[in-house]
Amino acid sequence: MRDGWIILDKDSGLFSRTAGGRIARMLGTKKFGHIGTLDPMASGVLPIAFGAATKMIPFVEDAGAPVKEYLFSMQFGFETDTLDITGRELRRDNIVPTTRDVVNALARFVGHIMQTPPIYSAVHVDGRRAYELARRGAVVDIKPRPIDIFALEFMGAHGVSWHFRVRCGRGTYVRALARDIAAAVGCIATVDMIRRVETNGFNIKNAVKLDFLENLFNNGGDIGQCLMEPDFGLGDIPVCNLGDKDADFYINGGFINVGGDNGLRRVKMGEKFIGIGCVTDGVLRPKRTI
Repeated sequence: MRDGWIILDKDSGLFSRTAGGRIARMLGTKKFGHIGTLDPMASGVLPIAFGAATKMIPFVEDAGAPVKEYLFSMQFGFETDTLDITGRELRRDNIVPTTRDVVNALARFVGHIMQTPPIYSAVHVDGRRAYELARRGAVVDIKPRPIDIFALEFMGAHGVSWHFRVRCGRGTYVRALARDIAAAVGCIATVDMIRRVETNGFNIKNAVKLDFLENLFNNGGDIGQCLMEPDFGLGDIPVCNLGDKDADFYINGGFINVGGDNGLRRVKMGEKFIGIGCVTDGVLRPKRTI
């Protein structure tokens, strides 16, 4: 079994969990988890941890600002129940706004704003997922919640699709953003493409396609060569390197006097990453070992 991260460029039409399971089978493990679920219709960066690297997911999620970047496009003039083209059309008015109106409206969505997630989303409502209630025909009342939009720009129109780029924080729904942009210019719209190019420090430039991994595996290649180290994504946390004796003591729950400022440490024995520790008053204590 291998421990580490695969940075997947997920294809549209594939469930995030399904993609992780297919790679896990090739690596010979059942233990995996991913950061930031992508809608089935969405493509792009999906960081997936395997084996002991799954223990690092909470630390990666909390490390630094969880900035995400998406490219997305939408069509004006109709709206579906899911707010994307996979859904059932609810209404159509065929109204298309002017480019000037759309560009002028974008500024009001940049900053710390309130957003109401789509009814077809994974947010909890009365202890159930909103999409589960929506599929049963129940009335779903989702409260607005604060989100952060750091940048939002219009990238141009190609045919009927209007393209945008957004950099945002955790909890932002691109489908809801498109809905609200359309409402701001007196229109309705439906998303026809979402592509995530960055999340939590993982970038599309490090990503590989599932087809590539499966072709490599089926032809006797080693997909382990595509694994990032278990501490990949934790680069903002300082390293504390221990000798063999101290490392063995630490792995078994021992406290080590290392000095230095208080805070988290990536603990290594030579080049080998052995876990996350925390220094308090100069003493290193284990938080999560692998």
